[in-house]
Amino acid sequence: MTTSIETIEIQVDSRRVLDERLEEAVRGLQEVAMATGTHGILLTRHKPGHYTAALSDQVPFGMTRELVH
Repeated sequence: MTTSIETIEIQVDSRRVLDERLEEAVRGLQEVAMATGTHGILLTRHKPGHYTAALSDQVPFGMTRELVH
């Protein structure tokens, strides 16, 4: 089971805005990940325009993975 300690929800209507929000979320989560040193970042696409970015114990520290539901 995946445990998330920090999650950012992203909902957008524009691809340009999506890219900006995802980059911003990953940068913020990288800062938190550096403090813990134990979690990677998981980006999940739930449906078009709806994503979450989260620190996850199922992703190795220093890695970012994408998941499509």
